[in-house]
Amino acid sequence: MHRSPMSPQQLKNIVEAALFAAARPLSLDQILKLFPEEERPERGAVRDVLATLEEEWSGRGLELKQVGSGYRFQVRQELAPWIGRLHEERPPRYSRALLETLALIVYRQPITRAGIEEIRGVAVSSSIMKTLLEREWIRVVGHRDVPGRPALYGTTKKFLDDFNLKSLSELPPLAEIQPADPAQRELALEGLAAPDDAKEVQPETPAGPAVQEPAKEERAPAGETPRAADQTDEEEVAAEA
Repeated sequence: MHRSPMSPQQLKNIVEAALFAAARPLSLDQILKLFPEEERPERGAVRDVLATLEEEWSGRGLELKQVGSGYRFQVRQELAPWIGRLHEERPPRYSRALLETLALIVYRQPITRAGIEEIRGVAVSSSIMKTLLEREWIRVVGHRDVPGRPALYGTTKKFLDDFNLKSLSELPPLAEIQPADPAQRELALEGLAAPDDAKEVQPETPAGPAVQEPAKEERAPAGETPRAADQTDEEEVAAEA
């Protein structure tokens, strides 16, 4: 039985409903797979629908956003202070050491654990690497061709999704966020710094990008005794206690 061609309005309704119903971002290919092959629209037609939806939802409480793994509807960033009160659980808070490690992987990928330790001047805690891997913010992208073949780490599409990024190119150039202090120059990453009172990695809970808060760079108080070069992140926390 021959079916009449799908109208642009019907195509838009299907795409809009699919994006609302999905529990994750949908890529262009995933949207196309919603349709039987005989009535599958052209990729350009779906892109036009997405552009139309983005325009129609502009200025409203929700927005259509393209992130690393596809398109999704989400609460606008500026509304996060109000919408965040719907969630009883506090968002996870991460230590400065964890965020410094993540920042180095983001800007220096692919990088080995030894490379991170060389820049930071301390051993990287296994719990930090475990947390980053479990949150699926980083992954092993290869192995360095040296004795022992250490793993090379890079970021993932989930990192882009959780930090509301379409690609790594949306991050500010490192030169724009380097602090004046050379000792801290390698460690700055705007938007990924821990809150001042975050001293340890908190239990993980789901956190959407709509409640991500811009963070500030931490500096050691004047007169504070620097930690030893061989001091680990766990020893630093213990010393602060």
